[in-house]
Formats: sequence, C-alpha cells, structure tokens
Amino acid sequence: MFSKTGLVNLKFFALLVPLLLTFAVSFLSSIEQMMLNGEIVEMTHLISESQKDNQNSRLFNNFDQNISLVIKITEIDNKKFIEFWQNENLILKRDITPLNSYFYHISILIYLSVIGILIVIFFSSKMVSRETREPIIKLNRYIKNINERSIEEIPIKELPEEFHLLAGTLNELLRRINNFIFTQKELFIGASHELKTPLSVIKLKNQVTLLKKRSVEEYIEVLKLTNQKIDEMNRIVSDVLNIGRQETAQFEPPVERDVIKFLSERFADFQLLAESQDKILVSSFQSTEFYASIQETLLHQVIQNFLQNALKFTPKSKKIELTTRFNQSGYLIIEVIDEGIGVDEKSDLFAPFHRKGEKSDLFAPFHRKGEKSGVGLGLFIAKSAADAMGSKIYVKNRTDGIHGTVAGIELKNCPVCNIVF
Repeated sequence: MFSKTGLVNLKFFALLVPLLLTFAVSFLSSIEQMMLNGEIVEMTHLISESQKDNQNSRLFNNFDQNISLVIKITEIDNKKFIEFWQNENLILKRDITPLNSYFYHISILIYLSVIGILIVIFFSSKMVSRETREPIIKLNRYIKNINERSIEEIPIKELPEEFHLLAGTLNELLRRINNFIFTQKELFIGASHELKTPLSVIKLKNQVTLLKKRSVEEYIEVLKLTNQKIDEMNRIVSDVLNIGRQETAQFEPPVERDVIKFLSERFADFQLLAESQDKILVSSFQSTEFYASIQETLLHQVIQNFLQNALKFTPKSKKIELTTRFNQSGYLIIEVIDEGIGVDEKSDLFAPFHRKGEKSDLFAPFHRKGEKSGVGLGLFIAKSAADAMGSKIYVKNRTDGIHGTVAGIELKNCPVCNIVF
C-alpha cells in the first residue's frame, strides 16, 4: 500500500506522463514537417532553376510553369521517395530514406529523453517529499512528547529555515499554553490556601469556645467572627467563579459598539459609588465617538477592576479620572488615573505564589497591596480578559509629580473603527 505522499506523487506522475508524451509527439511532428518542407522547397527551387538552364531543362521537358505540381510520398522496397507530378507526368523523384532514418534516430533520442526526464522527476519528487517530510516528522515528534507536566519549546535551529516561522508560531502557542497551565495551578493553589486560612480560624475559635460554657455575648462574638470569615470565603469563591465565567466570555462574539458610550455608562455606575465614599470621579474622553468591534463582557471586567482598585486605594477627597486617548499607531488607550498609594515598582509585592527565581507579578493571582481588604484576583481577572481580547494591559506609577497609579489598556482592533472628533 502507498502512503498519502506516495499517492500524491503517483497522481502527479500520472498527470505528467501524458503531458510530456503529447509534447514529444507534437515536437517530432513539427521536426518531420520541417524536414519535408525543406526537401520540397529545395526540389521546387531545382525545377524552377532548370528552366533557366538549357542543359537542365532537358531533364524537366514535361514541366509547365502554368500548371501546379502534385507532391506524393511513396514507399518502395522499404525506401521512401518524394515525387513531383504534373498532369500524370512524373517531373522529379528523390530518395528521402536517409532523411527518414535521420528522423527515426531523432525520435528515438527524444523518447529516451522523455523517459529519462520522467525517471529523474519521479526520483526527485520522492527525494523532495522525503526532505519535506523530515522536518514535519520532527515537529510531530516534538509535539507528541509535550504534556501538561513538560512543555518544552521546539528547537528552531534544528529545522530548515522554511519551517522557522511555523516553529516560532508553535513555540508562541506553547508558551501561552504553559502560562495558562501555570496560572491555573497558581489559582488552584492560591484558592486552596486562601480558603484554608478562614476555615482554620473558624474551627480553632469554635474549639476554644466549646472548651467551657460561655456567656451569650461571647457566643455572639464567635458567630460574628464566623460570619466575617464566611464572607471572606464567599468573596474568594465569587472571584473564582468570575474567572470561570470569563473563560466562557472569551467565546462571546464581538459586537460593533461605541466604546466612548460604553465607558460613559460604566462611569455613571461608579460615579455614585465614588460620591458615597467622598471621592471625586471625573472623565476625560479625547473623542465623542469611537466605534469598534469589542467583547463587552471582557472589556467590562477590565474597566470595572481598574475603577474598583482606584476607589479602594484612593483616599477621601482625592480624584480619580477615567480617560481615553490615541497612541501613535491610532489605537485607543483607556486609562484610570488615581491619586492613591501607587505601586512599588522596585521591590516584590505580596504574592504568595509565583515562579521560582522571579519577582512577584502585579497581575499574579492573590497579589495584594497594603492592608486593604480583598482577595487579590482583580488585576489577574483584568489581565486575563485583556489577553483574551488580544489587548495590552499595564499598571504603573504616575509621572506627572502627583502620587498615584495609572492603569491602562490598549485596544488593538482600531482599524475597523470610525473616529469622530
């Protein structure tokens, strides 16, 4: 049985054989016709010139210039002749057997050349197929050996240059898969750790309380502490569920939407909350309209987390600003700028789970700043949502002389947008 590659080669060969044979037959027919035409022209010229020469004219005394010639090719005793006839009179006859023999040898040479070409093409195609399959087999071997415990990048240098782009794309995909698996492990370990702490506190407090009879006030105090820890666990579970919903939202079909109007709606929701906390929330949009194809749920998660963090870490009577602008590439930049405590860009922040030897990441799960309440999944959710949209996200300190943080996202689908200033 032939492999798929072998069948493809056979099909190609089957198409090539009639093509080359047709070419060879046509070429030989053209050569034969040219050789005969050459003989005819030479003999016609000889007959015409004979009329000018009295000696030769005796050879063609039956020739009449006013009557057309009839050309015949005959075969006698395995010999070929070309004859010129006029009014049933043979004017001239020439033996073209040597010419025919010469044409026969040319035919044999051309057919042998066609067979040689077919043999060369057949073995060349097999060799090219083998050389083409080798890097594909290597790629297949590398990918087969990949599992969730060992995701190693494909060694590009071991592949031909033509496969470098493909291998680079596969490596980028493997890096993303590796990051995803690592993040899921971080999330699993972190959630288990965060849930274990309040459960341990509840159990220990209940055990101490049960050691002896307590007053009603003491029992109430234990129940309040239990409810507080349950609320903490509920927040953790809620955030983990939000991450699960976010993975579903990645498949949400994009819709064309006025992003400025979308941001204005989010701004209105948080403005009331800011006023209740005695904080100032303002907006500054560079354009009045900006239509883009977006996944609303994912963008909402990013903006919501930016604004929630800004409100959490900004002191009372301080300002928070929701802004938009365009960068040099024409992409829309959405930023939330606050007057809060900022981020520590030099030293590690508290993130209990990160890669060995690496600094803690602002976007790592359960990464918390200061003594504010919270699970530490906000920026992690925002980063995951931005990655799902193919957008860049960043958090940095302000550089305008005011203490605070700038959290931004760059929307990359701007080429399909209509901008109205």
